[in-house]
Amino acid sequence: MRTPLLAVDSVIFFEGGIVLIRRLNPPFQGRYALPGGFVEIGESTEEAVVREAREETGLVIDLVGLVGVYSDPHRDPRGHVVSVCYFSKGSGNLVSGSDARSAEVFPLDGLPTLAFDHHKMIGDTLRLYCSDPKQQLPGKGY
Repeated sequence: MRTPLLAVDSVIFFEGGIVLIRRLNPPFQGRYALPGGFVEIGESTEEAVVREAREETGLVIDLVGLVGVYSDPHRDPRGHVVSVCYFSKGSGNLVSGSDARSAEVFPLDGLPTLAFDHHKMIGDTLRLYCSDPKQQLPGKGY
């Protein structure tokens, strides 16, 4: 019996928008996605999401909180991948890294089509952490 793989993703708020990477590798090669990747042996999900954000965007992130666990067995075409998603705030210089063709900031009202179930992760982040649903970005109440 095979077990699911464990991954992490982060909804990173930076410079008034959400950080997205353009995927360098399949699946969804060339499509935008949240920064993230697989958890390494001996690593916590919190450590993994900080590492992946740094590798893919060059940013240092401060975790604000957990968004959710995404476990639909069909969410990833590579197989059953469970992803733990965090909300974070980024700082530093945004640059594309190892698995990213590019790293960019998008306003919420200008998000491109995203890979996997990343639109759901962003929506869940806004529902959980936005102090006023009419705001585009979370206020001080998060």
